[in-house]
Amino acid sequence: MNIFPIKNDRDYQAALAEIDKLMDAGLNTPEGGALDIWVTLVESYEAKQFPIAAPDSISAITFRMEQQGLNLNDMTAYFGTMEKVKAFFDGKMQLTLEIIRKLHDGLNIPLESLIN
Repeated sequence: MNIFPIKNDRDYQAALAEIDKLMDAGLNTPEGGALDIWVTLVESYEAKQFPIAAPDSISAITFRMEQQGLNLNDMTAYFGTMEKVKAFFDGKMQLTLEIIRKLHDGLNIPLESLIN
């Protein structure tokens, strides 16, 4: 087993090939340990090379609404009025700090997504 750091696309492709070879490795075996190491290296490389940005606030809120079966009327609990809900989703209003806190606390939406 020759484990190496992933520094470029060639190394990345070689690491993916190693993972492919080891996919059927059993737990608590040397091959299983090697698979864990390769996966960790690839995850680290991918996180640096292919970062995923947090969604914008409208997308994050819409996604959570879909997950929880909520509609625009339900959002008045966080925005205060239907006019504010509509203005936000129409792009005419920014979230206030108070609304951000309510959405974060009530719907567990990450702050990073609400401030984008």
